[in-house]
Amino acid sequence: MLDTALVSLHKTESITDFNPKRVKKYALIWCQEGNLTLEVDHKMLTLSQNQVVTITSGQYHAFKNTKNSKGYLLQFTLDYICKTEKDIELIFQNSLFCHFDYNEIISCTNKTEIEEQFLKIENELRCKPYQYLEAIHARIELLLFTVNRAKIENGGEIWKPEALFLRFLEFVRNHFKKNYTLKEIAKQLQTTELKLNELAKLHAGKTAQNVLFGLVISEAKRKLHYENKSIKEIAYELGFKDPYYFSKFFKNHTQISPTDYLKEKSM
Repeated sequence: MLDTALVSLHKTESITDFNPKRVKKYALIWCQEGNLTLEVDHKMLTLSQNQVVTITSGQYHAFKNTKNSKGYLLQFTLDYICKTEKDIELIFQNSLFCHFDYNEIISCTNKTEIEEQFLKIENELRCKPYQYLEAIHARIELLLFTVNRAKIENGGEIWKPEALFLRFLEFVRNHFKKNYTLKEIAKQLQTTELKLNELAKLHAGKTAQNVLFGLVISEAKRKLHYENKSIKEIAYELGFKDPYYFSKFFKNHTQISPTDYLKEKSM
C-alpha cells in the first residue's frame, strides 16, 4: 500500500481487509488479470480482465475475492483532484463518478496505457520526487481520459454535466444531517432554485427536489444495510426529527418500510 492523505494506491492482490467500508475518497478499481469480486452499496460486482469500476465518495464497498486477480485500487480526495471547474466536470463526465444507484463496469481496450499510468503513479508515491503530487494528478487525468474514451467506444452516451450541478450533489451528500431545503441549498451555492431545477432536469431528467430525495434514500439504504443502528438513530442522522416521518418518507419512495427493508437484508 502506498498512501498519503490525498491519494493512495493498493494492489488488489495484497488486500486482506474484506469488511465493508466507506471513505471520503473517490476510487477507481482496475482488474488487470483474472476476476475480481466486490460489493458496492449491497450490490455484487465481478470485474474481468481489463475492466474498471469507479466508486463515489461515501459509497460502502468491500472486496470479496482477490485471490484469482491482479489489479489496482486508486483512491483520491475530491479536493485534491478537483482544483478547477474543468477538473470537476472531468471527474463526473459520462457518469464516471456520478452514481445515483448503479456502478457501471467499463471494459477497456488499451491495457498497456492503463498499466503504464498505474506503474508511474506507483513509482511517484514510492519515491516522492519534487512535485510528485502534481505529477500524479496529471496521470489520474490521463487514466480518466482513457476510461472515458473506452466508455464511449462501448456505446456510452457523452454526458457533460455542469460543475454547479455536481457541487449540488456533493453539497447534499455532505450535509444530510442538516436537512437543508432546496431554497437553503441554492443560497449556500450562491444560485437559485430555478437554476438547480434547470440543471437537474437537463442532467438527471428530474427536478432538483427529486434528485435530493433520491440521494437521501440512497444514504438511508446504506445506513440500514451496513450500520448497526436503530431506525430512530438513522432518521436523526438524516435530518428527520420524527422517526415516523422518516419511515413514511422511505416507504413512499421505495414501496417498503425501513423495518421490512432490514428484514429483507437479514434473509
